[in-house]
Amino acid sequence: MNEENGAKRSEASERDESQMHEREEVYTKVVRAGNRTYFFDVKATRKNDLYLTITESKKRFNKDGKFFYEKHKIFLYKEDFEKFLNGFEDAVTFIKNNLPEQTDEPGDKEMPESEVSGEGTNEFINVEFEDLGDK
Repeated sequence: MNEENGAKRSEASERDESQMHEREEVYTKVVRAGNRTYFFDVKATRKNDLYLTITESKKRFNKDGKFFYEKHKIFLYKEDFEKFLNGFEDAVTFIKNNLPEQTDEPGDKEMPESEVSGEGTNEFINVEFEDLGDK
């Protein structure tokens, strides 16, 4: 095989891979919530069957101070949507019905003690300097 044919074949495989990736991602919704970001991605299988991935992404820091994103992903298939939605709604309803009276400002959230103090972890606490704003 000559070099020109190899380059054409490589270019074609890159284009096919790109088209496959484009076909796979159908819809994305990004939700920013405090120091977490949630991605709701609708994707298609090779047979064009749709499914949902939910990704939670949190910015974390290594011991050397460099950041990375910790990600957790859930895959939901259409046959499970109804059961998942029912379970989610039941859990949210339970939380709303069992919340103590809130006197905090809207948007104030308590973090679990282990996240606040860093107990049990060797990670730095995530401080967002952008949140300080201009005073």
